[in-house]
Amino acid sequence: MLSSAHLHYAYPEAGQQHTVLRDISFSLAKGERVALVGRSGSGKSTLLNVLAGIDVPTQGEVQIAQTPITRLQEPALTLFRRQHIGFIYQQFNLIPTLTLAENMLLPLELLGLSRAEQQQRLKYWLDAVQLAGRAAAFPDQLSGGEQQRVAIARALIHQPALVLADEPTGNLDATSGARVLELLFELTRETLQTLLVVTHSAVVAAKADRVLVLRAGQLENATADAAQHMDGVGW
Repeated sequence: MLSSAHLHYAYPEAGQQHTVLRDISFSLAKGERVALVGRSGSGKSTLLNVLAGIDVPTQGEVQIAQTPITRLQEPALTLFRRQHIGFIYQQFNLIPTLTLAENMLLPLELLGLSRAEQQQRLKYWLDAVQLAGRAAAFPDQLSGGEQQRVAIARALIHQPALVLADEPTGNLDATSGARVLELLFELTRETLQTLLVVTHSAVVAAKADRVLVLRAGQLENATADAAQHMDGVGW
């Protein structure tokens, strides 16, 4: 479903190149759920942005569903991302002036789906994230956990093949975080969507099929106990 080959990412700083990612190569299978862990500043969020085509790598290639997205130019890249990638942020990133339903429908409107199809999917995902009675509410009327459930629904409603989640429980208390996490893993499992989730949480990592460790911009595959690898990261 996803593969990266020899990814490097650097940017200029004070007259020098600051390297964030070094020779990143890995792949994700369809339906696989993988946790990406590492210290703050190790390049985890940058890697997600490169995989999503938001940031352009200095070197290397990313393929999603056999499409080399690093070779796509605008507007083809934006269209591909809208169709095939769902992104979940730590800060929710809901539009405050739109209702819950309007936030969820935005990806479908951008893709030009019919109103009937939009309403059908909206009803399904409102039920799936247990917010059927809150469609007309605005983000500031929802709890943090409810807002993140809306963000999950918005990321999944257009049925993307790949879901990228950047610390999806980072701003939630333990109870809300556990509920959101269970929902995210359950929904992606049911639809065989591939999930890559950045996390500092051993609980999140333990639920994944596999753990990848990023150290100083270089990737290490981790196959043993998740908690052991979380300890080894050295937070």
